[in-house]
Amino acid sequence: MIKMINLEDIKKNLVVKTFIEKGNEHLGAMGYTDHGYLHISLVSRLSREIMLKLGYEERMAELAGIAGFMHDLGNVISRNGHSQSGALLAQEILRGMGMDAAEVAIIAAAIGNHDEGSGHPVNEVAAALILADKSHVHRNRVRNQDVATFDIHDRVNYAVEHAMLSIDEEKRVITMELAIDISICPVMEYFEIFLSRMLMCRRAANFLGCEFELIINGAKLL
Repeated sequence: MIKMINLEDIKKNLVVKTFIEKGNEHLGAMGYTDHGYLHISLVSRLSREIMLKLGYEERMAELAGIAGFMHDLGNVISRNGHSQSGALLAQEILRGMGMDAAEVAIIAAAIGNHDEGSGHPVNEVAAALILADKSHVHRNRVRNQDVATFDIHDRVNYAVEHAMLSIDEEKRVITMELAIDISICPVMEYFEIFLSRMLMCRRAANFLGCEFELIINGAKLL
């Protein structure tokens, strides 16, 4: 029987909960930044907000919220290829919950295409997820407390004091604005790590019929 599965149903699912927690634990063991509830909750909320602000219907926004909440499930298996393995896990869970196959396909495609290494904005939900995920850069994601041992990813995230993604629905402009402490991380070092992500954000914004802007410390860079 096909059921109308909502984000709250996903949050209550024990398998989803366990995979999120264990996946984040595995990444922590490898020295990665936080990919737990702090991250997925923000990405879920922002994915949904992007869809609603750009005029998409409530159900599509709900699917984006679900994709955002489930997008890092694949980390429970491995960081390598986590978007594709996450998509397979998500479709199995969602089908098991009774979700319509067409909706499962939208979510699975979004999750499978959210990583900058191989992903593309193949549908509106995927585009919203890409923008929401790649815009979450902040020092509160850094788990390493020893500044002396920071790698470049730790430095880049820790240097970000403020990050905001804003959507101007009338002008169709999506803006990512960052405040970076350049004594911790020069702007060029940020670009060394995140240029491919920002270009992916531009493609995602274009898919949604919008322009993408990147502003760092008040200067427009994209």
